[in-house]
Amino acid sequence: MHALSIRQPFAEAILAGRKRVEFRSRPTRVRGRVYVYASNTAHSRAGLSLPRGVIVGTVEIYDCARGTETYEWHLRKPKRLSRPRRPRQKPQPVWFHPF
Repeated sequence: MHALSIRQPFAEAILAGRKRVEFRSRPTRVRGRVYVYASNTAHSRAGLSLPRGVIVGTVEIYDCARGTETYEWHLRKPKRLSRPRRPRQKPQPVWFHPF
């Protein structure tokens, strides 16, 4: 299964169901369930207590649409892992295979 790298606090917002669209500069053909990897690099608004550098859950990508300036990756059915997992493979900026 693919893993999608997301900065905190956005990874947390996805798992909480508050963020249902991921904006990216490129489209994706990936559909279905993917891991959510909370990247080591946090957004400036991220709280220090949020997990980083680990897989924190999964989410389903069900559509990709062209927006005004970006592509909208539509997300649904987030599931938080009972405990975060460190990936075995080196994380990449967007997609990677963690296990």
